[in-house]
Amino acid sequence: MLISAITGILLSLKKEVDLLQPPTQKGISKSLDTWKPLSEIATIATTTFHERYPDQKDNAIDKMDVRPSKGIVKVLFEKGYWEVQVDGTSGDVKSIERRHSDWIEQVHDGSIISDWFKLLSMNVLGIGMLLLMGSGIWLWYGPQLVREYRRKR
Repeated sequence: MLISAITGILLSLKKEVDLLQPPTQKGISKSLDTWKPLSEIATIATTTFHERYPDQKDNAIDKMDVRPSKGIVKVLFEKGYWEVQVDGTSGDVKSIERRHSDWIEQVHDGSIISDWFKLLSMNVLGIGMLLLMGSGIWLWYGPQLVREYRRKR
């Protein structure tokens, strides 16, 4: 529970603290009509990333987060929690940084160990929290009920 609480606090701050998650850059245009194709953006991101970090040559794209409202595509890589932000219109690389919030989230939900552990631990934590809440409410409200019952007798 302590690990989940600490990582939960860190995750709540991820948009406020640049070290946890790189700030989303702004692109030239929000209009998808003016954007480069995603395949070209993927090539730009991969090429630039691999040129800057040659030791990451075997690191492939995991997913692409398209942000039309910002004019940006965030290209996320499979290993090392790397993110490359590319302007959707010009293809300019705006940022190459690590996303520490991703590994913190995996610690938070237990998926850093395995998906099976995540399922088990999150259910145990959830049930435990419900039991703690229920017993806390009873310890606070129960004596009041007992006193009122005794007064009526």
